[in-house]
Amino acid sequence: MKTKRLVSLDALRGFTIAAMVIVNDPGSWTHVYGPLNHAQWHGCTLTDLVFPFFLFIVGLSIALAYSKRLDANIPMKSIYRKIFIRSINIYILGLFLWLWPEFDFGAIRWAGVLQRISIVFLVCAILFLNTSWKQQVKIGVAVLLLYWIIVAYIPVPGIGRPDLSVPEKNWANYLDNLLLPGVLWQKTWDPEGILSTFTAIASGITGMLIGKLYLSVKDENKRLVWLYFAGFTMFLAGGIWNWFFPINKSLWTSSYVLYTSGLGTLALATCILIVDVWGYTRWTLLGRVYGANAITSYVLAGMLTLVFYKMRLGGVSLNEFFMNSLTPLGLDPRFVSMLYAVIYMLIIFIPALIMYRKKIFIKI
Repeated sequence: MKTKRLVSLDALRGFTIAAMVIVNDPGSWTHVYGPLNHAQWHGCTLTDLVFPFFLFIVGLSIALAYSKRLDANIPMKSIYRKIFIRSINIYILGLFLWLWPEFDFGAIRWAGVLQRISIVFLVCAILFLNTSWKQQVKIGVAVLLLYWIIVAYIPVPGIGRPDLSVPEKNWANYLDNLLLPGVLWQKTWDPEGILSTFTAIASGITGMLIGKLYLSVKDENKRLVWLYFAGFTMFLAGGIWNWFFPINKSLWTSSYVLYTSGLGTLALATCILIVDVWGYTRWTLLGRVYGANAITSYVLAGMLTLVFYKMRLGGVSLNEFFMNSLTPLGLDPRFVSMLYAVIYMLIIFIPALIMYRKKIFIKI
């Protein structure tokens, strides 16, 4: 099964990382446009699409990449070794970013974005190598249904029936507080905590299934029709499920998985149509550059916050200086804050572009 490299997938992955940098690094957290903030609890903003899009792409990439490896008869021992090494490396990078630059091991956060990516990659890669797509469907559906039952209906010790309107009154909070060591992002629970990691894996499974669909349908036009159909179906199912089990990024609810995976599939189909079918590729340069070294770019963005947010010159940091310089001109502080985030993303783009042009691709 020989497949050409999907420029559209590289671009979508890269645009997702660029969006991660923008939403993580505003000029001021006090002044942020609504779509560039996470929903306070229930709901889904533009920012809430970024992480599940990346996990969806992780699953999709697994299906495309490991199908090639299996067809090439690469020894399974070698495949598994690389899977485990990559997972460990990504997890360690997540710990490194949390500790940077103080390296206070007494306040370590074991959960996190890269940590969750490493777990989703590991579990999904093993599932892909050992199960059929039909079994993956069953596993994904079972996870989403069981998570719904547990989080929404099973009584929590000391609390009783879960109250999904309150962050502290659910099983995710209870298990994180009981079992997760170290620092928790929200003090008593973590949005990348234990229980919601299972549904995050389901996000990766949806990506693998869409990858299987892409590889199975050979006719380009029919493939796009099926991708749009699958994407809209998941999006609609997530929206309907939201009536009974609210879309919630912090809990990574089952409705959130379907809703975001549906939108991810629709975004992928649109990118394939514009880039791979119609051939419009110039506008994807930023995405392709970021996508070529996605994890490296994300880590670099995390490390350079030391310079752009923490170092102080004349008593103020660079972001504070930027905000203090432009807001007196009458500009909306939210716009100034977003402008700083975009500039910061473009600064990270420079070393990524140099690596891209020199064909340096760091395989984490």
